[in-house]
Amino acid sequence: MVSEQSRLFRLAYLLTGDRFQAEDVVADVFARSWQALDQGRIAHPSAYLRRAVCNAVRHHRRRLAVQRRALLGLSVNTRQVTDDGSDRDLLLRALIRLPPRQRAVVVLRFWEDRSEQEVAVVLGVSLGTVKAQASRGLARLRKELS
Repeated sequence: MVSEQSRLFRLAYLLTGDRFQAEDVVADVFARSWQALDQGRIAHPSAYLRRAVCNAVRHHRRRLAVQRRALLGLSVNTRQVTDDGSDRDLLLRALIRLPPRQRAVVVLRFWEDRSEQEVAVVLGVSLGTVKAQASRGLARLRKELS
């Protein structure tokens, strides 16, 4: 379960760009699903938890956007990655600038090396959506990294 937790943390971090938010998301997912996991009611725990993390990140992002608009009257992106000049940080900063759905598809498809079908199932979208979002996300990453 520890290796699963580290994989889920990595996924949440790549989707959020924020270490503390990623930790909160993973902890929340485990807390919400521990009983079902412990009783063996979930047929594919890894897939279930990956989807739960993606859904939790989306939910958290929506809730924050609503709160920001209500308090400030505008949308502000507060997630940042430190700038030490490394290629990894350049990639992470470029990933953070992708729209949420494109980021989720790119991370699941290429960082986690999932098939298009698996990504579609995890995100609850069609195969065509996965292909289109991956294509757009990669094109945007190439443009930003060149």
